[in-house]
Amino acid sequence: MTTDRPVIDPSARLFPVDQPARLDALEAAVRARSSLVPEIGIVLGSGLGGLADDLADAVTIPFGELPGWPAATAPGHVGRLLLGRLGGRPVAMLQGRFHLYEGNDPGLVVQPVLLFGRLGAKAIILTNAAGGLDSSFGPGTLMAIRDHINLTGQNPLIGPNADEMGPRFPDLTEAWSPRLRARLHAAAAVEGVPLAEGVYVGLMGPNYETPAEVRMLAALGGHAVGMSTVLESIAARWAGLEVAGVSLVTNSGAGYSGEPLTHEEVLAAGLEAGPRLARVIRRFVADLEL
Repeated sequence: MTTDRPVIDPSARLFPVDQPARLDALEAAVRARSSLVPEIGIVLGSGLGGLADDLADAVTIPFGELPGWPAATAPGHVGRLLLGRLGGRPVAMLQGRFHLYEGNDPGLVVQPVLLFGRLGAKAIILTNAAGGLDSSFGPGTLMAIRDHINLTGQNPLIGPNADEMGPRFPDLTEAWSPRLRARLHAAAAVEGVPLAEGVYVGLMGPNYETPAEVRMLAALGGHAVGMSTVLESIAARWAGLEVAGVSLVTNSGAGYSGEPLTHEEVLAAGLEAGPRLARVIRRFVADLEL
């Protein structure tokens, strides 16, 4: 697809005050393809993109065809925005995401969840693949995110604020909605899928953690660690969206298993556990009251 729109550097600084105009352009581009108003936005992490196959009447837009969005580069991330119906309910879905380690600015990393809100979504579900910091969380564990620790050294709200979108100093006491988390547990129980709960630690990546870092993060109170999600939740709460999250623990943290860590095992674990997570999310979406 050819286009005459300007190329935007994904690493260029994008302050909160810049977001409304960028979202205007994104919304217009999406509305040129679909009039669907999603109730829920869903971000699918590494190896978890299979849920997109369940969308009915789906409209698919590759990242690179939206203004200011580069193509996704992370393995296991197709890089598409989808709008359709999941169990009859209108949703927007991100098959893949932008990461800091790809060289993207924090403002770009969070733009998809802000776009969900602009399109009409009231609630967001963030999923990711993560390493286990709790020795009882073996590969394949699904963990509802209760809280997070942001150790990326980045924040998408730095710079002049867009007061019309959110407050200068947003409260994160309930960054992860207790109401939505309870609904996740209820959905998992109905589906007969075990669902743990814990604290997600976000790092920049792209390298995996050292054994000493894993011990430190566990001592800080973390249960799973990954390279995404925390900035998205900050921006979503700033914009008034309700947020829930699930981590798929794909491997034990460095030093627990005695084996080197690879992205291939992350993707393999996603293939194994992805269908279980998909069942939980489908039930969650069907039963959620907004």
